[in-house]
Amino acid sequence: MHAEAKQHDFEPKIVAFVCTWCTYAGADLAGTSRMQYPANVRVLKFPCTGRIDPVFILRAFQKGADGVLVSGCHPGDCHYMAGNFHARRRFAAFRALLDFVGVDLHRLQFSWVSAAEGGKWVEVVTELTERVRAMGPMLEFKSLEHEEQWSAFQAMADVPGVVNTPELKEAYDKI
Repeated sequence: MHAEAKQHDFEPKIVAFVCTWCTYAGADLAGTSRMQYPANVRVLKFPCTGRIDPVFILRAFQKGADGVLVSGCHPGDCHYMAGNFHARRRFAAFRALLDFVGVDLHRLQFSWVSAAEGGKWVEVVTELTERVRAMGPMLEFKSLEHEEQWSAFQAMADVPGVVNTPELKEAYDKI
């Protein structure tokens, strides 16, 4: 009974990595249209989902996120031509690493939301929040502490050295 009460009081921490052009604009539309969605979603906007380094997702889980959303323009609508296709390929490869470090893959979601889809934004974040709430807090996470693990991670991320750029390193440190 005590565990059920604790589960009921749990409010998950959700981090959303979104594209400025589509998903962020869709979230803004939802807000200006006064649509209701969970307030526990923290939105971090990027110029394109193709610029979202998998290290950022891992860092969000390391810092205590219970769920992570990556969302951008629909395929074919990317303002940077193929950024969302690049993100989708990277995301598919990255899922194996997250599974390896102990992240339940139901805590991670990748979706497409356009600037005109405020209602879809509400559906996506509400569904993810409810799913993570039902799973409970993320208690077990094997961090990548050893240099060889980080090397393997960067190789899987398909972005050799990208975290060493000043802009991305600064964003990484803020997560």
